[in-house]
Amino acid sequence: MTNPHQDLASAARRVVSAIFFMCGSFIGIWASRIPHVKAGTGLDESGFGLLLLVMACGAFASFPLAGLLIDRRGAAPVTKFFTAATVVGFLLVGLAPSVPLLTAALFLAGFSFGALDVSMNGWGAEVETALGRPIMSSYHGLFSLGAATAALLGGAAIEAGLSVALHFILWVALTAPFLVWFWRQPWPQIAGPSDAAKAPLFALPKGALVLVGLMALVAALGEGAVTDWAALYQIGDLGYSEAIAPTAFTIFSTAMVIMRLSGDKVIARFGAVRVARWSGLVAFAGCLLLVSGLNIWSVWAGCFIMGLGYAVLFPLAMSRAAGDPHMSRGSALAAVATLGYGAFLFGPPVLGFVGDLLSLRASFAVVAVLTMAIPLLAGSLKVRS
Repeated sequence: MTNPHQDLASAARRVVSAIFFMCGSFIGIWASRIPHVKAGTGLDESGFGLLLLVMACGAFASFPLAGLLIDRRGAAPVTKFFTAATVVGFLLVGLAPSVPLLTAALFLAGFSFGALDVSMNGWGAEVETALGRPIMSSYHGLFSLGAATAALLGGAAIEAGLSVALHFILWVALTAPFLVWFWRQPWPQIAGPSDAAKAPLFALPKGALVLVGLMALVAALGEGAVTDWAALYQIGDLGYSEAIAPTAFTIFSTAMVIMRLSGDKVIARFGAVRVARWSGLVAFAGCLLLVSGLNIWSVWAGCFIMGLGYAVLFPLAMSRAAGDPHMSRGSALAAVATLGYGAFLFGPPVLGFVGDLLSLRASFAVVAVLTMAIPLLAGSLKVRS
C-alpha cells in the first residue's frame, strides 16, 4: 500500500521543483539580455547600476512581508501567489519602452521575485521535512538548470535577432500554462507558531544565524556578480564579442547544476560545515582565474570553478534557517534572505559603481577577497539547540 502522505509530498516536490526551474529561467533570460537592455537605455555602468538597484530594493522590501505571510498563511499559498506575480513582473520588464517604465517594472519584478524566493524555500523545507531526507540542494540545482537553459537559449535568441520584448513574451507564453498546475497542487497549511502573528515585520537574525546570513551574503554576491556583469566584463574589459559573452554565465550555471544536483549526497556524507569550508576555497580559486582574464578559456574555467564553489552555500544557509531553534520558519528564512539573497540583487549595482570608477576586473577582485571569509563562517551551519 502506498502512503498518501508520502504521495502528497512527492507530488508537491515536483511542483516546487518546477517553480524553482521556472524562477531560474527568468534570471537566465535577464542575464542574457542585460547588454541589450543596457544599450537600449543609453546609460553608463553607474546609471545602469542604479536601475539594478531599483530591482534590488523591490526584492529587499518583499523579504519581511514574505516571512510574515509564511508564518500566518503557510508557505504554499504564498508561493503560488508570488509565482504568478513574478511571471507578470518579468513580462513587464521585457515590454517596458522607456527608462521610467523599466524602473517601475524592475521594482515590481524584484518585489515578486524576492518574495517568491523566500516562500518557495519555505515550501521546499516543508516538503523536505515531510519526506524525511535532504532535498534542498536539488531544488536549487533545478533553479540553476533553468537559468542555464534560458541563458543558452538567450544566446540563440540574440543570434536569431529576436527583440527583448519578443523574447520575454515567448518565454512567458511557454511557462504561463504551468501556473494552473501550481495552483491545483494541494498542500496542508503549515503556519508558524501561535506567537508568529506578534512578531515584528522586520526580523533580524539572531545568534549564529547572523553568521549564516553573512555566508549567504558572500555566496549570493558572487553568484549575482557573474549573473549581471560577466557578459559585460568580457565585452568591455576583455574585448570579446557579444555573441559569446553569455557563454560564461551558461558555464557558471551548468557547474551550479552539477554540484547542486549531487549536493544532497555530498552533504549527507561529509557534513554541512566541511562542505561549506571546501566550497569557499574552491570559489576563491575560481574568482582568481576569472580576474586574471588571461584568455577566454581561463575566464570560462574560472566561471565553472566558481559555480562549483558557490553552488551549495545558499541552499545550506536556507536549510539552516528553516531549522533554526530560536526563530519561526518564516522570520528565519526572511532574515537570512535579507542578508543573503539581498546581496544577489544589491551587490551587482555596487559592483557596477566599482566598475565605473575602476574596472569590472576590480569588481570581481572585490568578490574574490570577500569569498575568503566563507571558510571562516562555515561553522555557523551547525545547529545548536
